[in-house]
Amino acid sequence: MKSLNQKIIYTVITLTVARIGIFIPVPGIDHDNLYDSIGNNALVNFLNIFSGGGLSTIGIFALGIIPYINASIITQLCTKIIPYLEKLQKEEGEAGRRKITQITRYLTLFWSIMQSFAVSLWIKPYVFNWDLNFIIDCTVTLTTGSIIIMWLSELITEYGIGNGASLLIFQNIVSGIPKSLPSYSYLLKSEKLALITICFLFICMLAITILIQEGTKKISIISAKQLNNTQNLNSKSYIPLKINQGGVMPIIFASAAMTMITYVTNSINYHTNITSLLNSPLYMIIYGFLIVIFSYFYASIILNPDDIAKNLKKMGASVPGFRPGNKTSKYLQYILNRLTFLGSMFLFLIALIPSIITNFTDLKMFQGLGATSLLILVGVAIDTAKQIQTYIISEKYNIMIQ
Repeated sequence: MKSLNQKIIYTVITLTVARIGIFIPVPGIDHDNLYDSIGNNALVNFLNIFSGGGLSTIGIFALGIIPYINASIITQLCTKIIPYLEKLQKEEGEAGRRKITQITRYLTLFWSIMQSFAVSLWIKPYVFNWDLNFIIDCTVTLTTGSIIIMWLSELITEYGIGNGASLLIFQNIVSGIPKSLPSYSYLLKSEKLALITICFLFICMLAITILIQEGTKKISIISAKQLNNTQNLNSKSYIPLKINQGGVMPIIFASAAMTMITYVTNSINYHTNITSLLNSPLYMIIYGFLIVIFSYFYASIILNPDDIAKNLKKMGASVPGFRPGNKTSKYLQYILNRLTFLGSMFLFLIALIPSIITNFTDLKMFQGLGATSLLILVGVAIDTAKQIQTYIISEKYNIMIQ
């Protein structure tokens, strides 16, 4: 287990370095004035969840892992659209995946430059001497910090435990929890019933989240050899289809879209029917619709029933009751559509709980993106725990065969 301990220590040290960089400020900025003025900025608070408060401090790692995540998403989309990238992924093997990784890094650099430049323009009112030199310095500093974060995430993935990018987001979300502790302390003294209610709802959200992350539908498959042997038709082989194929991304994008609309309407003082709609039940309807749309979108990217049907046909396997090829593909698409809708409804339920608490009670504990944060925390924790468990089993097996 010595190797596992080394991996864990390596991961913790790397995460610590990434966290420290957030608090090394970019020079030339009135950080106190900046921090006070953006406290109620919904868009910045949304982005701060994933940057660990970096946009409030404008440290050298302020952008965090966000540019790399954006670049990865764009690469995934392009892989489905551009035949060359699709060929690299499916036919070139390890060499093709390395090329796609390199393309993702270039996109990360481009995205970092664009975001860094936007930040340098955004913080103009809080800069002591805002000129071309400051724009260049700020852009170069933030871009370099983002590339370093990408490098640290890849180091964790290769030499540590878990997925580096996911663990960095996990760390940034956890770092924001202490800010809520004073509110919980106040409730513990004045409203114990409210605190008990919050704990109960939190446990319910946690249970639903684990159900979503772990829930799968097993589609039984049978080989041609088993078909020829009528005495051995009880196959244990199956295709696992997850209830929530897109993970946390649908709720993140839906939340970002609604936050952006709210921020824009508030910033331009556009007090019309649009603003009133955002404070009505129609807000939740639009929010739920976006979650469903993004869930189907990510399910189509991650899993292709046509490819599964073709691979089953090549292996001489089939789904009982359906002919190989087009029939199997249509059946898998039918099951996938139903699972995706069910998963999106679960996501919407999780997102709805904080809003119900906020609108119908005086409790403000789950304001913002508590549901999204919880989904990310549970998903990353489960994946990391599984990787550790797999590593321990592998180590024990190696010891036994020696």
